[in-house]
Amino acid sequence: MDDRANALLKVLIERYIADGQPVGSRTLSKMFDLSPATIRNVMADLEDLGLIQSPHTSAGRVPTPQGYRIFVDRLLAVQRFDQPIVEPMLLRLPIDEPGRAVNSAAALLSNLSQFAGVVMAPKRAQTFSQIEFIRLSGKRVLLIIVTPDGDVQNRILFMPRDYLAQELIEASNFFNQHFSGKSFSQVRESLAVELSSLQADISKLMQAAVAAGSAEPDTEESVVISGENKLLNISEMTEDMDRLRRLFQLFEKKTDLLHLLDVSSHAQGVQIYIGGDSNLMPLNDVSVITAPYGVDGEVVGTLGVIGPSRMAYEKVIPIVDITARLLSNALSYNPK
Repeated sequence: MDDRANALLKVLIERYIADGQPVGSRTLSKMFDLSPATIRNVMADLEDLGLIQSPHTSAGRVPTPQGYRIFVDRLLAVQRFDQPIVEPMLLRLPIDEPGRAVNSAAALLSNLSQFAGVVMAPKRAQTFSQIEFIRLSGKRVLLIIVTPDGDVQNRILFMPRDYLAQELIEASNFFNQHFSGKSFSQVRESLAVELSSLQADISKLMQAAVAAGSAEPDTEESVVISGENKLLNISEMTEDMDRLRRLFQLFEKKTDLLHLLDVSSHAQGVQIYIGGDSNLMPLNDVSVITAPYGVDGEVVGTLGVIGPSRMAYEKVIPIVDITARLLSNALSYNPK
């Protein structure tokens, strides 16, 4: 593509994103010092390349997924957030409660973009600084795991017998004395040796704790979604009820969405998945913009915005980018 074709494609997509109407050669000729015939020839070339298409019988053209891909990869000028806008955003992410920060980030993404905000929650920490066993009724034991960053995770263990409070204190003290700061996989390797000196019932309790601490969370706990109902206000989303139904099935089931977010967590910076152009986002006319976030420089999850392919990418991309940075800062906050 030459410079003229690039410029025409850029303006066509920007006009379509702004108006939502197919763009004709007459409209474009008013924006360029070119005749309508020349514009039609360039548009025909773009159509042959699979970058634009004519919807139904309209004389105008709209971008294809491949056209959007060229646009976001080569032609897009991304806006920057001003500092006065960023500072109030930071106040919306609680720095002392990681769980609330993740939920607040999803809501922040949705409110700023007016689309659906999604956050892949951090994987359950494999390292702990302290654990505690609390006796419950019915042979149940509450396992409290405190992570190095202060996050508190609870598990309920179903044991073959009741445990006395003193036994649970003994097990907690043993764990914290020998294994604090280690991962559960390291604890598992040491259990066979260390637990040989303890009573069999205490060994079972600790083995159950390691199994619970190592377990992956349910998919329902892994992905936080906010504002999906905002997509019902977008005309092109509601025009195709089959696509809309499949999109909400994606929100409900979450497995495919979790896979996309997990893949994007291994990439650098903002990633854009355009429906019809990406196997990870198979729904046509739906795009996902993601960015990884981390704790102390280590990536622990991904967040993003899900909306129509006809979105203002130059605005949504910085929203995703800055929210990822803010969440990383909130989760890495360590007052001393």
